[in-house]
Formats: sequence, structure tokens, C-alpha cells
Amino acid sequence: MSKILVIDDLPENVFLLQDRLEREGYEVITSYDGKSGIEKAIKEIPDLILLDVMMPDLNGIEVCKALVLNPVTIHIPIILVTAKSGAEDTKEGLEAGAFDYIKKPFDKIELLARVHSALKLNEAHKMLIEAEKRNIFSATVVTTNHKIKQPLTLMSLSSTAIKREINKDVISREEVLKKLNYIDIAIKEITDILNQLNAIKQPVFSEYIKNISMVDVPTERGKTSD
Repeated sequence: MSKILVIDDLPENVFLLQDRLEREGYEVITSYDGKSGIEKAIKEIPDLILLDVMMPDLNGIEVCKALVLNPVTIHIPIILVTAKSGAEDTKEGLEAGAFDYIKKPFDKIELLARVHSALKLNEAHKMLIEAEKRNIFSATVVTTNHKIKQPLTLMSLSSTAIKREINKDVISREEVLKKLNYIDIAIKEITDILNQLNAIKQPVFSEYIKNISMVDVPTERGKTSD
């Protein structure tokens, strides 16, 4: 069930929208001023916001700009609802980041059509984000496996050599220390790789093998490592 936030300072307008939307099966949450509307949007993360323009204190345009600038609510489509009908008013709303603009008094069929269109956009965006998350996860797994395989192999070989050495009648302290040093080097390499992956803010992908990508890991000099 899609969740819609209605923000309007007039209770009768809120009731009208809430009644029509709930009859269509939508979950409706309400707010009667711009400030609490922003707070509810951040808390509830609705699928769509119907926002009145003419409100005291924070008007709809100001609320719209605040929601678009907030990383938590930036992707929520906003439909402005207003009695203003001028082209400049429409332009101002769309430039503020609104997805659509409905003029009062609105037709029920038009309202529902615009709501449906905005919700479809939001659903498509959510699917895109989920696909991107899966791609990033997959690429990270491939990258980690590729990058740490060599130091892990070195650790495994060194461990085997140490076990073989300590089973001898005469143990070479020099050989044991040499293998332990290899293990220390491998641990440092793995730690550096994990730190580099953790420092990436905006992943850049490159093809690993056909249809499989990996994350480019910057070196200390800012270049990507193999």
C-alpha cells in the first residue's frame, strides 16, 4: 500500500484529499503546516507528498525546496496543490523541485491520474536504487576476492611453512621469523585494501570479466590499483 502525505493548513482540504485517496486504497498521513510537514516527511518517508502552496509561515514552495535539499526526502515526488493558475506560479513550483502541479478546484479523475503517475515514478526509482545496491554489493564482493586472494595465499603458504619447520628436530628461528614477516606483510596489504574500500564515497566500476564488474580501488597516489 502506497503512503501519501498531505500537507495543507486548511482541515477541510486535508479531509477532502484524505477521503478520496483512502477510498482508492492509499494510506494517508496528514500535516497542517509546513514545519510539521517537513518533520513528518523525514520521519515517515512517504511514497508521495501532496503539498498546498498557500500556507502561513512556511509556504509550499519553501517546503518543497527544503524537502528537495534534504538527502532523506530528495527522491520523494511532490505534487503541489494550489488555487494559483498563472504560468509563472507553475514555473516557480516546478523549479522548486515539484514533480507536478494540480490547480484547485481539482477533478477527481485528474487528481488520481497524477497521483498514479507520480507513484509509478517513485516505484521505478526505488527499483533502480535496489538494482544499483545489488550491483555495488556484487562488485564489492568480486573486488575484495580479487584484491585479497594474493595476500591470503601468502599467509596460507607461510603458515604451512611454519608448521613444517616447527615439526623438525632442529627449528630454524630465522626461517620462522621470515615466514612470520610474510604474514605481517599480507595482513598489512589486506588492511590497506579494506581501508581503501571503506574510503570510497562514489564507486567507479570497471569490467572484471565479461558481464562482471569490480570497484576501482584508489591507491595512495590517487590512481587505481590492479
